[in-house]
Amino acid sequence: MGRQKIAISCDEENDLYRVMKENNIPCIRFDSPEEAILQAKVGGGVMILAQGYPAETVKLDSALYKEVVAKKLRLYIEYPESVPGYPSKGVRETHWERAVVSSDAFGPQLEKNRILMIHGGRYVEMKLDNPDIVVARVAGFDSAVYGIPETGIPVLAKVDLSSGEGGEIYISTTKLSHFVTGRYAPMEAWSEIWSLLLGWLTAENSPRELVWQPTVTPSFTRDESLPADAEVKALQRGVEWYIQSKILLSETGNAIYDKGEFPMGDRIGEMPDSLMSGNGSYGVLEGFRSQIFHDGTQPVLWWRRCDCNGEVAGAMTLAGVSLGKSDYLDVGENIGRWLFSSIMTQGERANPESDAYGLIGWNDVPHYYADLNGYDVYYGDDNARALLGMIMAASALKTDQFNQRIVDGLLANLRLSSKKGFQPDRINHSELVNNGWEVYSQSENVSYSGNFQAYIFASYLWAYKQTDFELFFERAKTGIHTMMAGYPEKWGVTGIQMDRARMLLPLAWLVRVEDTPQHRSWLYQMLEDMDQDPLTGTIPERIEDGKNNFGVGHYKLPKTNEEYGATESPIIQTDGDAGSDLLYAVNFAFLGLHEAAASTGDPLFKEAEDKLAEFLIRIQVKSALHPELDGGWFRGFDFNRWEYWASNGDAGWGAWSIESGWSQSWITMVLSLRSLGTSYWDFTHQHDMKKYFDDTILMFFKDASIVIN
Repeated sequence: MGRQKIAISCDEENDLYRVMKENNIPCIRFDSPEEAILQAKVGGGVMILAQGYPAETVKLDSALYKEVVAKKLRLYIEYPESVPGYPSKGVRETHWERAVVSSDAFGPQLEKNRILMIHGGRYVEMKLDNPDIVVARVAGFDSAVYGIPETGIPVLAKVDLSSGEGGEIYISTTKLSHFVTGRYAPMEAWSEIWSLLLGWLTAENSPRELVWQPTVTPSFTRDESLPADAEVKALQRGVEWYIQSKILLSETGNAIYDKGEFPMGDRIGEMPDSLMSGNGSYGVLEGFRSQIFHDGTQPVLWWRRCDCNGEVAGAMTLAGVSLGKSDYLDVGENIGRWLFSSIMTQGERANPESDAYGLIGWNDVPHYYADLNGYDVYYGDDNARALLGMIMAASALKTDQFNQRIVDGLLANLRLSSKKGFQPDRINHSELVNNGWEVYSQSENVSYSGNFQAYIFASYLWAYKQTDFELFFERAKTGIHTMMAGYPEKWGVTGIQMDRARMLLPLAWLVRVEDTPQHRSWLYQMLEDMDQDPLTGTIPERIEDGKNNFGVGHYKLPKTNEEYGATESPIIQTDGDAGSDLLYAVNFAFLGLHEAAASTGDPLFKEAEDKLAEFLIRIQVKSALHPELDGGWFRGFDFNRWEYWASNGDAGWGAWSIESGWSQSWITMVLSLRSLGTSYWDFTHQHDMKKYFDDTILMFFKDASIVIN
């Protein structure tokens, strides 16, 4: 006799039904709950799966529940409008809440407090005793480190409708069977959950393991051999991501941007299917946010930032040179023209009499620019990366059209650096105007943050090579020496790997300018302390909290469940969590290692770079169903599971975000440099800007000769 088939009520495209068929698990589908229950054999298993989710809950009348009891059926029902004895309080939507295993039902494979993701989750709120899974706001990477709060709402529970007389049923208050389309994670956890439920439904003790193909995956497994052209293909796909994601705004997209009405608030919304990609003439959006909707898509942040646009201009133009694609060159040039004519570079920033002259505003979002004396803000790091991107664009295009604005930007930032070489991490426009730039230039300000300061140092070293203007070198060298003298005790940013990764670039370029044993030793120290994973080549994220001052920086580690999602935070919770951060660490380490290999000639750095390149090629996003994500790099990756997974508590850019600038741009730029067999330093210094510096320096410093050596 064959196995008894599970009776399932669902539509034909239901994820669970399709996966069960693919895994040869006996089942028979019915269009309605009534059919499934009435046709089921006595003592059989029945699944009533949600249809019309999330708009429609499952409606089952009391007579059918009585039939379940009478026939002693094993029933799994999800997203029910109500269940006898368990009234509904309505449908709620998750925000920062995650699913958490709240019992020992799943055994050692899925222990209590294990964290799961039900993306885009809606659930019926009802009181269910002793649930196996709840939704709750919890901190942690894999496990709820501070336990499950009492406010946790049941998601999965077994209840008894008839005091032990054949009325046991499993209630899921959400659509658990949506796990493929909704990209529920991590994959092995959901396999364990379905193993338990299917085993119960068939009254078998043996596990009923499910295997399926996720809709969004890494491009290659951890161990498979890479094709000979894998690196070139990764570059091509990485650059094409800008086009197929449509974050290059078209004229229509720009009209949507200007209208500024987005359903999720703060300019967060979906990308319309009908929208076409632009050619760079209206700039580039910041990227995809980490939230995942119930259909597996992700919202877009409709912000245009200075750094992202400068970085993407550099990435596109260099890819145009590397791949021989003139259209990429055109797009990059258009982005650069847009950036240098946008509000971010105009107004007081284009007025030589203003203390803001030459700076680049953070973004062009109206509530920052509605009042130039109050809301505008400058981040030196963002200015530096925007300028480094535009330096690359000018070099790749072999054009002088951007030179003057680049020079103005470098000098504007230089005069905001203290005697110690540091800018404030953030400067408000009104503060700058009120204080005057001399206050910053003559201060003793120090900020032990590679995240905020390292690329400013790097930009000064690049400019010094062009100009021989000693103040560039003095401020960069002083800043780097101060940073390294305070390492590691004074580096106060939680997630120290981001600082190490960032400091590789200025240290590599310091060796270019002044090659000393000490300067080289700092480079080797950064490489050693980053502790590159020998098996995968990635840079593991680290907290190292408790050893020094790391817990007091800009990026806060959640110290309670309530703090999860409340601020910018790392993608891991404790050291040992197998997370890699491609927004703050891995991406910048890739550039830093590439430049260190070129500046030192030591194959140790080249070997580390090659390993990291292979890791990035392997984990590049692959998705036929979601072309808007294909070719991108998410922020968070679990290199043990080989899956996109991490703590998603960062209030800005969490585990599943894709940043058009910081991540995508520098990864593709380094891949282009590798293809061309050159470095950023060598490629860009062929582009001579010295004349523009010579004609401009006194304009910035004529009233403050004290800062000129």
